[in-house]
Amino acid sequence: MIRRFGPPRAAKDLDHAVVYRRDGEFCAWPYTMGFWETASGEFVANFISLDADYSDPAKISHDQLGERGGRGSRLVTMRSADRGRTWADPEFDVYPRAAAAEGSPRDLSPWGPFDFLDRNVLVGNSSIDFGKPESRSFVRVSTDAGHSWTPSVELPLDGLHSLSAINSAMVRPDGRCLLFLTLISEDGWNRRPLVYAGTDDGTEFHFLSFITPKQDPFASAEGDWKSTYRFGGHRWFYPRGVMLPSGRILCTLRCQRDPTGVMWTELFSSDDGGLTWQFLSRVNDFGAPGSLVAMADGRLVVVYGYRLKPYGIRAVVSEDEGKSWGPEIIVRDDGGSWDLGYPNAFEAEPGRIGAIYYFNSRDDAVQANGGVRHIAQSSFVPE
Repeated sequence: MIRRFGPPRAAKDLDHAVVYRRDGEFCAWPYTMGFWETASGEFVANFISLDADYSDPAKISHDQLGERGGRGSRLVTMRSADRGRTWADPEFDVYPRAAAAEGSPRDLSPWGPFDFLDRNVLVGNSSIDFGKPESRSFVRVSTDAGHSWTPSVELPLDGLHSLSAINSAMVRPDGRCLLFLTLISEDGWNRRPLVYAGTDDGTEFHFLSFITPKQDPFASAEGDWKSTYRFGGHRWFYPRGVMLPSGRILCTLRCQRDPTGVMWTELFSSDDGGLTWQFLSRVNDFGAPGSLVAMADGRLVVVYGYRLKPYGIRAVVSEDEGKSWGPEIIVRDDGGSWDLGYPNAFEAEPGRIGAIYYFNSRDDAVQANGGVRHIAQSSFVPE
């Protein structure tokens, strides 16, 4: 069979830990906030923490939290020098937030040029009004492994209507940095992932290519959506690129009809450095966004939040560069609600996968449509 339909199975040699938890905070979305590996092998991980009142589930709805305009929030940075086994004390708001300010620099030339092949040169790209027609994206660079950053500089639209970003960058072997972004249509209901490429000196970024067709040919996310953009259907967004040793670039995409459960991960590929793209495979039945790891032994692993019962974290493995995927691996299924996931996955040691994500437990003494949202990690052997 092209795909093996074995039943989901428990992960082997499994370990869980809490990375960061405060009972008065809603901690979430590490996948979109930034994750890097420096020249020394240190991991630098960001997530958002918002002041939260768990006395009423309505008070921690994503719409309510997301429309607060940054009030009562902090961007948390944590570092691991031992490939995710332990994490140092958190730092707060080291990473500059995206902001459109009068008189801001138009590009990064005051701080460049940049050598993106230097693993201590990190690139971040995020946006304001993500997923909305008025969304704008920004880029900033660190030359000291994330200890300090340039100010955020707005990306040019290059004739596009909008740009949304989720801290998704990749450097080609020729040193050119690619940013994976999403165009939001004027009505807000069509999302089209695309790539911007850096100039030779890395101080500007411009349009390179679209990843997906202009419109979803199967209308997989079409519907009579009477909701905010967050909770409607969208076929493609959250692009993230990974280059394989062969030179092929794989890009994971999130697709959804309902972000509280009916969502999945798709994979597109490019064999010409990101100039052209084609659909490769659907990674899973349900679960997104998916964080892809190219293991040293050639296997690919995608880790994702599973927002249908039983809620938790799952993974799949490919042995043919993403053309097909094996049965699901259940990393954990003790979630208290759909409100979890957004992992950043990595190879913790040869043959072992680690992942950091946000989670809520069904066994938590505090319950508001699930337990306190906190940052957790797991490691397992993907067999």
